[in-house]
Amino acid sequence: MGFDASNLKALDCTLRLFVIPLSVASIWLSVTNQQNNISYGNLEFTNFTGLKYMVGISAASGGYALFTVIALWVKGLVTKAWVFFVSDQLVAYLMVTSLAAIWEILYLAYNGDQIVSWSEACTSFGKFCSRLKLVLVLHAITLCCFLALAVISAYRVFSRFQPPSKDNEEEEEMH
Repeated sequence: MGFDASNLKALDCTLRLFVIPLSVASIWLSVTNQQNNISYGNLEFTNFTGLKYMVGISAASGGYALFTVIALWVKGLVTKAWVFFVSDQLVAYLMVTSLAAIWEILYLAYNGDQIVSWSEACTSFGKFCSRLKLVLVLHAITLCCFLALAVISAYRVFSRFQPPSKDNEEEEEMH
């Protein structure tokens, strides 16, 4: 069953456009996230390498989404389907790694790590943790969009090829 090319292009474009505000919101929530505690001091975005990594990946993925939306509509800008395929796969993988970084920060903030004597921090920094949970959700939605885009770009690349015929399989078995 084939897909209508114009519907597929519209879905592709919509997902890419949807990613841009999600990325901007994730970045803004992360960069402005801070909380001061009288007993423990100030906690902010710059204290966490994983958050800085996620902000970088969000900025790159949002910029990439904007570029690819333009490239979908401007003839000749990017003409090879495999370029989208490879870059969509790469961005999806980077999104997975940055989501894992946020997940780890949140896990440690809520549970601590008794083996290395880290206590949980969300009791003292509840606002910071709540905003970080929202960042996690927005980033997870963005990842889902990029996973769908990776499937769409894979379909575009691999639908150009015919599946192997039964005759070719029989010839290979004979040799």
